[in-house]
Amino acid sequence: MPEDDDRRTTPTPTLVVDEQGRPEPPLTGDELSTLLGFLEFHRATLAWKCSGLDAAALRATLPPSTMTLGGLLKHLAYVEDSWFGEVLLGQEPVAPWDTVDWSADRDWDWHSAADDEPDALRRLCEDAVVRARRSVEQALADGGLDRLADRRKADGSAPNLRWILVHMVEEYARHNGHADLLREAVDGATGE
Repeated sequence: MPEDDDRRTTPTPTLVVDEQGRPEPPLTGDELSTLLGFLEFHRATLAWKCSGLDAAALRATLPPSTMTLGGLLKHLAYVEDSWFGEVLLGQEPVAPWDTVDWSADRDWDWHSAADDEPDALRRLCEDAVVRARRSVEQALADGGLDRLADRRKADGSAPNLRWILVHMVEEYARHNGHADLLREAVDGATGE
């Protein structure tokens, strides 16, 4: 481009990845890139906290809590599928959630993780994240951040995509605090 040309091109932001392999949220992003940036950061944080652990480590508790890292993986997989698939897009539950008797065990996602192999738990969470990303893309193309969820509350109200993204950041941030404590109890590993 000639030096006297008044047109300026906007450089593509460089993805910054920290020492744990987590994508850093953009410091000067717009609303959407900031929301998605923090969600991706927290997803990567959970994956980091659960990486390299065997079945016994993923089943370890920190009494008096019964929470486990494996339970966190399975719970957050469920939360991803529930909010982005079922609530946002009005889809039917996918496997394994479609056959769960939630009335028999409201915390089935947490409890049943003890029966799952580590790779299966990680894959379940990764697959749910892939589906969630596709759901977000679909919703963005159909109304953007203001798009209302298809599943309504009893009073007819519904959250919009913006609210769901903020809620998911909150959900991960809260549980990543649990993951910090659990991982440290398992093998002493610490870090943000």
